[in-house]
Amino acid sequence: MPRCIAFHSYKGGTGKTTIACNLAAMLSLKGYNVSLLDLDVYAPSLHAYFDYSPNKWINDLLFENSDLNEIMVDMTSTLTKHAADRTKKMGKLLVGFSNPQKDEIYRLEGSIKTANANIQLLRRFVQLREDLISDYESDYVILDTSPGIRYWSINSLAVADVLFLTLKFGDLDIEGTIKMANDIYGSFTKFGSKSFLLLNLVSGYCIPRTYLQGSQSTNKSNSSVLAEGTPIQIQTFEKELGSDTFLSDQTKMELISAIPCYCDIQFQKKEFLTVLQHPDHPFAKQLEQLTMARQIGV
Repeated sequence: MPRCIAFHSYKGGTGKTTIACNLAAMLSLKGYNVSLLDLDVYAPSLHAYFDYSPNKWINDLLFENSDLNEIMVDMTSTLTKHAADRTKKMGKLLVGFSNPQKDEIYRLEGSIKTANANIQLLRRFVQLREDLISDYESDYVILDTSPGIRYWSINSLAVADVLFLTLKFGDLDIEGTIKMANDIYGSFTKFGSKSFLLLNLVSGYCIPRTYLQGSQSTNKSNSSVLAEGTPIQIQTFEKELGSDTFLSDQTKMELISAIPCYCDIQFQKKEFLTVLQHPDHPFAKQLEQLTMARQIGV
């Protein structure tokens, strides 16, 4: 059964765009047809991530200035180009890009000032999802949304079957996520959507070199310390949160995954689809587990 998955967060900087792109790529590698949409309309970034500037944008579709076949770009060849195993048969990856020009962003913001316009735009959101499933045979429609409680975010969540509320450690992020989950997510789950917490950038994979050097100089026998600069596996999840059930208890949402920080790759000059270029990386392995979760139907 086709699924529509929305990635959302209380604030920016949680890595939801990176996770959405990598999940889309991994599902395509498994043979599924995936449509990835940039609905973070206030700060779109997929055009930069894929290094592609289309002739038509999602904005044009919403304003009825283009058809769906004009805005969906087939990026399957990009997957083939970067995949470690290029002989493997894969599904299609289609991407719809949002226009980053400030005039277009202001135009979208201005379009929602009347009730009638709100209804029409929501209908186009619903139709967009249905057309991607029926006309393009998409097994998955993945939505990268704007953070916070904003009109475009709410519309995106309203058409999704599965909601991934993404966060990272930090008092502001945790407190805001708890409040937002309690304020709005119950409304979506009441009508059949499934919502889950997705914890990202968990410490324990990447350890600063200074830490490793200090540990080596003070405790040579420490078995958890490896050579300088070598990634190290340390389980710190429960230490940081106090309990792995804390967030679930506060939000009434299941924690579906805790993805490790991967700054050794993230801060390269050009980060692009880690699951393809580094399939054995802990980040890729965690995404692999996420694709196998029964909640997303793989």
